[in-house]
Amino acid sequence: MKYHDKYNTPKRQKKIVIVGGGFAGLNIAQQLYKNNYYDVTLVDKNNYNYFTPLLYQVATSFLEPSSISYPFRKLFRDKRLSFRMAAVVKVDPAAKILYLSNGELSYDYLVFAAGASINFYGIESIKQNAISLKEINDALRMRNSLIKTMEKAAITTDPIERQKLLTIVVAGGGPTGVEVAGMLAEMKNYILKKDYPELMNAKGKIYIVDGGPDLLAPMSDKTHKETRQALIELGVEVKLNAHVNDFNNGVITFADGETLEAKTLIWAAGIIANTFEGIPASSLGIGRRMITDEYNRVKDLEDVYAIGDISVQITDPVYPKGHPQLAQVAIQMGRNTAKNFIAMAKGKAIKPFKYFDRGDMAIVGRHNAVVDLFKHKVHLSGIAALFVWLFIHLMSLVNYNNKIKTLYNWAVAFLTRDQALRMIFGSGQSRAD
Repeated sequence: MKYHDKYNTPKRQKKIVIVGGGFAGLNIAQQLYKNNYYDVTLVDKNNYNYFTPLLYQVATSFLEPSSISYPFRKLFRDKRLSFRMAAVVKVDPAAKILYLSNGELSYDYLVFAAGASINFYGIESIKQNAISLKEINDALRMRNSLIKTMEKAAITTDPIERQKLLTIVVAGGGPTGVEVAGMLAEMKNYILKKDYPELMNAKGKIYIVDGGPDLLAPMSDKTHKETRQALIELGVEVKLNAHVNDFNNGVITFADGETLEAKTLIWAAGIIANTFEGIPASSLGIGRRMITDEYNRVKDLEDVYAIGDISVQITDPVYPKGHPQLAQVAIQMGRNTAKNFIAMAKGKAIKPFKYFDRGDMAIVGRHNAVVDLFKHKVHLSGIAALFVWLFIHLMSLVNYNNKIKTLYNWAVAFLTRDQALRMIFGSGQSRAD
């Protein structure tokens, strides 16, 4: 058998194309780069991977973007994997061709790991006027917008206008919403008076709003109570069983007709799977997620797989409506699918995906966190939970460079209640202009 000189691998290798380099895509790529059976190409619209659970810390000026991101080409340097920076235009499953913004790729197996985008539930005013948080660019826009709003509040002489500027509403009581609200409250309590002495006695509140009866709904009852209490102690107003229906001209309107004046609405109320031309409607399920079998093969398509937030697998009796759209699910799906590809190449049996729930967690402010482990059998809160949260997130970063930068920035923020990253960068417009 003849071999390539560079990699000492067989000439005829089947082609696997992975779309998306988030948790799911990165993990399947990392598991496959050593293989001798496949030619693997990773496609992503960005040239870097980023750690989405810490985006809010970039948005609130506690971390810099480089602390949570890392370039794909450096990550996979000298490894058996190609990278293509491109957006997907459409897929032709019959011809097995993926059409990109800068060309096309043929494949033997196609793996969609392209995640999800913000769900605005068809409310155009919120889509146009609210701040969302899903990508690095969103985090930078949010940071710029928040700082510009503070600068505007510092110079206005109208107390009513100043109060509107300093009122921030976070819609969505999941981990992102809770963590954003907590971080904003910390900034208001400990940083605002240092940076903006003009706002020392100014009015303005931080609200967190959710349509359900609890914050962090999938977690335990203890977590629900402790999270709400921790946010209240930080000065956050908690509004539950409340749905935001409109946001125009600095006025937020709720489903029951109540209104609230605020210049900033941060939307963290849900996600919806990304879709692509060429995927038949029969392959899509709840939230536009691709329906898969227990091996993550997409319904009604041949040699097409979906993993992570973009997929919904209803074959697991424990999760009849599909697995939660969480990082751990995506990571485990990516690794299991990679192992199945290797098993297929070796002529061995493949294994169905089985999710192991390691637990849920969220940080609430500077010195508090909540952690539920092993399906809520173990509950932690306070400093103990904070250290668990810090350790898990730090170890989950993709590279030692990221770990060192993040640990340093966290240490500075924790010891000083401050951080020197509140600078406006980038040429993009923000709502505070």
